[in-house]
Amino acid sequence: MRFQRSLEVWKLGKMNYLEALKLQEKLVCDRKAHKIPDTLLSLQHPPTYTLGKRRTDHNLLIPVPELEKIGAELHYTQRGGDITYHGPHQAILYPIISLREIGLGARKYVEKLELTMIDMASQYGVKACAGKKCETGVWVGDRKIGAIGVRISSGITSHGLAFNIDPDLDYFKHIVPCGIADKEVTSLRRETGTALPSEEVIHEQLISCFARILGFNNLIWKENEPPLLDNGKPERNVD
Repeated sequence: MRFQRSLEVWKLGKMNYLEALKLQEKLVCDRKAHKIPDTLLSLQHPPTYTLGKRRTDHNLLIPVPELEKIGAELHYTQRGGDITYHGPHQAILYPIISLREIGLGARKYVEKLELTMIDMASQYGVKACAGKKCETGVWVGDRKIGAIGVRISSGITSHGLAFNIDPDLDYFKHIVPCGIADKEVTSLRRETGTALPSEEVIHEQLISCFARILGFNNLIWKENEPPLLDNGKPERNVD
């Protein structure tokens, strides 16, 4: 008899970065306390630059006061990795899962996140691969199509991956993406050169890739209902 491994999937649409960060922190605490099952957040952010815990501010190529003019925010995080960009038309997955329960170490977990995006790209005929040494993320030749930055606390993951469907690539010109100079950033739309299905379909395909590669065989879908925080109110933006 096949063992059932469940994953609760929250489809949250567009969410402000700080709200998503606060939500992740709450869910990590709940997962540590065994109050919730393994959980996956699927969402997009408004234009946002984030720095990892190494604080590599020099890889931000635009003065901070200029960010407002291009409609972007800057946030510091405790994830691994360097500076990256999140924005519309990008599929973001934040897994809140117990690595101990699925028997994975940190390196193998990151490899599975890479495989998730490689598998996703392959469904559209795009040959992607993991980066070379010191080149995190997923690449199509010398062009980066997916970024990874994770945090692991007491065996519980947060942050995760960002896969470029068709974001405005001009935003990447203001940073040294993931601290790797002289490399381009690409997207699924640019690599295929063809019309893509709806972004909702692509998000669901990416979720399915993640679940299959991580061994989850029972997906419990939730839509637009983020878990409640301690004050009893959902943490959401109103556009």
